[in-house]
Amino acid sequence: MTTAQTQELDVQPTPLALLLLGREADPRSERGVECPGDLPSPSDPDLVARARAAKEKLGDKVFVLGHHYQRDEVIQFADVTGDSFKLARDAAARPEAEYIVFCGVHFMAESADILTSNDQKVVLPDLAAGCSMADMATAEQVAECWDVLTEAGIAEQVVPVSYMNSSADIKAFTGKHGGTICTSSNAERALNWAFEQGEKVLFLPDQHLGRNTAVRDLGMSLEDCVVYNPHRPNGGLTAKELRDAKMILWRGHCSVHGRFSLDSVNDVRERIPGVNVLVHPECKHEVVAAADYVGSTEYIIKALEAAPAGSKWAIGTELNLVRRLANRFAAEDKEIVFLDKTVCFCSTMNRIDLPHLVWTLESLAEGTLVNRIEVDRETEAFAKLALERMLALP
Repeated sequence: MTTAQTQELDVQPTPLALLLLGREADPRSERGVECPGDLPSPSDPDLVARARAAKEKLGDKVFVLGHHYQRDEVIQFADVTGDSFKLARDAAARPEAEYIVFCGVHFMAESADILTSNDQKVVLPDLAAGCSMADMATAEQVAECWDVLTEAGIAEQVVPVSYMNSSADIKAFTGKHGGTICTSSNAERALNWAFEQGEKVLFLPDQHLGRNTAVRDLGMSLEDCVVYNPHRPNGGLTAKELRDAKMILWRGHCSVHGRFSLDSVNDVRERIPGVNVLVHPECKHEVVAAADYVGSTEYIIKALEAAPAGSKWAIGTELNLVRRLANRFAAEDKEIVFLDKTVCFCSTMNRIDLPHLVWTLESLAEGTLVNRIEVDRETEAFAKLALERMLALP
């Protein structure tokens, strides 16, 4: 469609479309796509040496965090690696580091800013490195959802539980309304705690982790769960459906884990006899039900470390990690393959590349603070309250 035709139809691009096209920024999450100055060329053969030199110049002033899903070219410069919550805690444990460079995505950097001291500055090498799942629940949408629950007469019975993969705004909402945060490792404990506080749970923003934990771990039925769709009036649910439900699941998902299907599981079992299927709980319920093992990123790594030589594994999680694990354990004769035939990286996580990291480290080494992620004090206070409830879980 031409520009003239668009104007004739009076079609206006949405803010999200402009953001994806690189023509706009999101002031609430500070996400945009432009960096001051020029990025180094990705073909620059000196990128590794430049990153190493800038990091050495900064010394103890910088602490680089690398999420498991990052590409190898970035991971090599990480002082620690891990999942999002582990990395945020690692950052808080390094108060002498003036700069925390988070090689991950936006919500992870926000969590690090919430947990670190006010003197520390959290930096995200590319502000456009977001998370599609976290973006599926906005503060306005969740506030509207709470109004719907109030009108249905059940808000006082509902305890919000938000996955770590959520924005600071959603974590703050959770803290303000008496709820807690969870990770994929402690979701069962978080839900048990929540049901001790109230009769129902509003689980944000990943429906699959909420459903899998409720059904697989807590013994609920699929009928105990309803899905709240923020794009439909009243979430697409009747007041009776809300009153009858135990788990009110937000209609969100991980774009990577959501790609795995039951066909993927059946296909890999046919191709590789005796294979162990190990998947992340962000996968769809039918995939989790068909798998041999289910667990968080850290669980997946530990399971493969403990696996006997000669064993075969199909892993349902992000490809960068699967490939890294396959290379790591090849010498132990462990066959590790990606669960799906289709190659699927986390596109937003992969925005953190070597040119962005070099630009970040060189800017900091020159005394220029770039791409700082800073959560406002009120949001931080309520978000920290929710995180502290998680840390206090039995």
